[in-house]
Amino acid sequence: MADFTLAQLRYFVVAASSGSMTAAAAELRIAQSAVSSAVATLERALGVQLFIRRHARGLCLTDAGERLCVAAQDLLAHATELGEVARGIADAVSGDIRFGCFVTLAPFLMPQILRSCADRYPQLHIQARELDTDELLAELKEGKIEVALMYDLGLGEDLKRRRIAAAPPYVIVPAGHPLSTSPGIHLAELEDEPMIILDIPRSAEYFEGLLHSAGVEPKVCFRSSSYETVRGMVAEGLGYAVLNQRPSVDTTYGGRSVVAVPLLDELSSLPIVLTRLTKVRPTGRAQALADACAAALADRG
Repeated sequence: MADFTLAQLRYFVVAASSGSMTAAAAELRIAQSAVSSAVATLERALGVQLFIRRHARGLCLTDAGERLCVAAQDLLAHATELGEVARGIADAVSGDIRFGCFVTLAPFLMPQILRSCADRYPQLHIQARELDTDELLAELKEGKIEVALMYDLGLGEDLKRRRIAAAPPYVIVPAGHPLSTSPGIHLAELEDEPMIILDIPRSAEYFEGLLHSAGVEPKVCFRSSSYETVRGMVAEGLGYAVLNQRPSVDTTYGGRSVVAVPLLDELSSLPIVLTRLTKVRPTGRAQALADACAAALADRG
């Protein structure tokens, strides 16, 4: 077995996240020589180079360093839990956890999740971020977040999923649109009308794929990475849009209204999942956060 310490792993992880021995030393409040010595000793113990040291440009992780960084963060998290078990406080969920939420789900769910966690686990400190799918996947793999709430859109086999809800697609049209009073429509009824698409990585392809599956070639006239901008454009009569999450009110920021119309096409709902790296064991904090996410989704129906 390689001979290294948890302190060396911790110094390495901080150096990796800060990109500098000097910055790591300042964060850890120790001498820079102590950080450099710990990392050098760790490299010798493991027999690999962890950093490429670039003069005046900081540190860059090697492939081996990137793999170790993720594993080290996992080991350090569980070492903390081991200490809590020894002190008899493991059941009192506490400490920091880094959480990512898909950008369009966040306005609907993140406030309730944070409120639920604050009520249930007052000693749990959540560092929450709103990101798109590709950003969430990158931060999971880099160990920057421990768990993510997102749609199951093309996720790889290296991720563990817990399905907690599903969001069916629906159409929004402007108030006064000929189809606004319909109890339900087929996408083919909108084939000749302009479409406004929510243009977020993977989401745009998902929405276009829905129309193609219904035999419709969408006439995309506008794209926006903002959920509310899409709704505002529809309210102004610039086209229709297909969405999954529905606000509790139909009024847009601009004061006009959209009308949500159910789809009669046989389209699959989009799964909402909690994800984490398969190779990383879930901490008690992650399980508590997962339960709060599931409760927030259940409350929304």
